[in-house]
Amino acid sequence: MNNHGSTDRGRYLDEDEAHTDPIGYPVGEGSEFHRAVHSRGPREVGRSRSQVRQDRAAAKRKRRGRTVGLVLGLVLVVVVAGGGYYVFDRMTGGTGGPEDFAAGSPGPSVVVRVHPGDTAEQIGAAATEKGIVASSGAFMGAAVQNSSMSTVQPGYYLIPSNVPASQAVSALVDPSARVGNVVIAEGRQLHDSSDVNTDAVKKGIYTLLSEASCIDTTGNGPTCVSYDEFNAAGGVDDPAALGVPDWASAQVRGVPDRDRQLEGLIAAGTWDFDPTASPVDILGQLVAESAQTYESTGILAAGAQSGLDPYQTLVAASLVERESLPADFSKVARVIINRLAAPQKLEFDSTVNYALDTTEVATTDADRAAVTPWNTYAMEGLPATPIAAPSVGAVQAVEAPADGDWLYFVTINQAGDTLFTRDYDEHLANIGKVEDGFLESGR
Repeated sequence: MNNHGSTDRGRYLDEDEAHTDPIGYPVGEGSEFHRAVHSRGPREVGRSRSQVRQDRAAAKRKRRGRTVGLVLGLVLVVVVAGGGYYVFDRMTGGTGGPEDFAAGSPGPSVVVRVHPGDTAEQIGAAATEKGIVASSGAFMGAAVQNSSMSTVQPGYYLIPSNVPASQAVSALVDPSARVGNVVIAEGRQLHDSSDVNTDAVKKGIYTLLSEASCIDTTGNGPTCVSYDEFNAAGGVDDPAALGVPDWASAQVRGVPDRDRQLEGLIAAGTWDFDPTASPVDILGQLVAESAQTYESTGILAAGAQSGLDPYQTLVAASLVERESLPADFSKVARVIINRLAAPQKLEFDSTVNYALDTTEVATTDADRAAVTPWNTYAMEGLPATPIAAPSVGAVQAVEAPADGDWLYFVTINQAGDTLFTRDYDEHLANIGKVEDGFLESGR
């Protein structure tokens, strides 16, 4: 009912509610007729009784219309709601409600993927297909009642199968359910390396992937894709099977060490993968998605400024990543390009360490003299592959290096302060500014 109500303020007497005033009967102020009429309200002047009667009938019809309209409106709401439920019911089982599994012993856990932009309905459909819940309708019903659904991020989740929808949703929103999630830091290499001075092991990408692949589907302990399995998968002869883009395929086929052919092609960042997939498929997904990341920087067209093809840009970017801090990326990139154009050996200690699988600011004379496909002290040009996973910032620095004629640089302390020059004598003077012990080898 609306707030205006339905009271008829100007109601007139019906003819059967008072005596008529036949000729000869008094109708003055003291008459019963006068009192009856004026006790009910003012009578409109100049209107006949028949007109008044018609107005009253119309008012009654209007009041009845308001009431009927209100009732019909309520019925319509019920019908629409009921029809919607009927359609929903028909779509989700037709048994008076969405089909749902009863509480009991859950089945083995399975992995379900949440894509970017997925709705609860789409997640429910995937969960139904995997046997986690009995119907997407039941999942949707449970999802709308769980406020934590809004916190679910794209990725892969391990959830028990054959469970009530409410239990499935609760499992999905539990942070521990997320699997196959790995963070690869800038400058990370495929294989483990050790610090010369502390013997601390720096986990490589294959180790990180192995750890992130561990899942327990039965409650009997986790199973993982091993480091060796990833290493073997990364060395297959067909680059296309590993997601290698066309712009890197030829160079990858020519890499002298198959174990290192994917170096730099898995970008730094946070990645999600299906831990139940094969090692080749996992690596293929990460390499293909990384290629998209690199391509988004403009790497395919960067050669116009740098003179490097896309794969060479990636190699140079890995050197920038390992040799400098972000504040100096563009300057170190310029040194690389200037030396390549000279031509002049790059002579980067990071390329010596790469072949040794060690980490050290300085290297020994013997190490620098050893000829490897990566040692830029022993050869001109770029290494055979990237030596680490470069950041997007390092890639962009090579694509658009700073303006300058520098050929030399030296980092003089642990804080990363770096001095640049074109003059070799000035470079020797800058080396003299290195803090005591900073460039001494730990071997």
